Amino acid sequence: MSRSLSMSLLTIGAALSMTAGVALAGSDTVPAAQILNALKPKSATRSLSGTQGDPAATAKEANFLNTVRNRQTRSLSLGERQEIADIAANKPKIDLEIHFDYNSADISKGSTQAVQELGKALSDASMKGSTFVLAGHTDAIGGEAYNQDLSERRADTIKTYLVEHYGLNGSDLVTVGYGKTRPKDPNAPMDPTNRRVQVVNMDTKTAQQ
Repeated sequence: MSRSLSMSLLTIGAALSMTAGVALAGSDTVPAAQILNALKPKSATRSLSGTQGDPAATAKEANFLNTVRNRQTRSLSLGERQEIADIAANKPKIDLEIHFDYNSADISKGSTQAVQELGKALSDASMKGSTFVLAGHTDAIGGEAYNQDLSERRADTIKTYLVEHYGLNGSDLVTVGYGKTRPKDPNAPMDPTNRRVQVVNMDTKTAQQ
């Protein structure tokens, strides 16, 4: 009897251990529902940007975004990258930990699901016609020019994947690279947490919507 009970406890323990392992293995992948919730437009009463409810400011933002649509990421000037960051500052956003192959802009196999979850979220009917910024960031290891180029190529890779696999409108995806200039953790600029893709809902619908 005690041996049977002991075996049962071992079986339960093994099952719990396996479950914990599965949960841990998928912990880096943010589900589509969570991404969607993070990117929902803010209401006018809760906006901190000062542009919600201000037609002139909203029109100015929309006009600027129209100038960077369909632009090659590396063609953006420092001033344009800064303006994108300023507009995005108080918009709905989420940081996604998407890994790439070493010294490459190729998405690692382990991060494919993370990009797929992003694709599902941005394909949701409630997001149709919205303009999104895909911002690539690196850690501080390596030179500034190297990291800038790498962040731009990685942002481009995410855009290409979303367009090719989820049929998203490329003109609604504005890509920008910030290299190592905007770490998530300024106190630990070389930490891997700074290597990320930030997705921002610019709260701007395309004209046909």
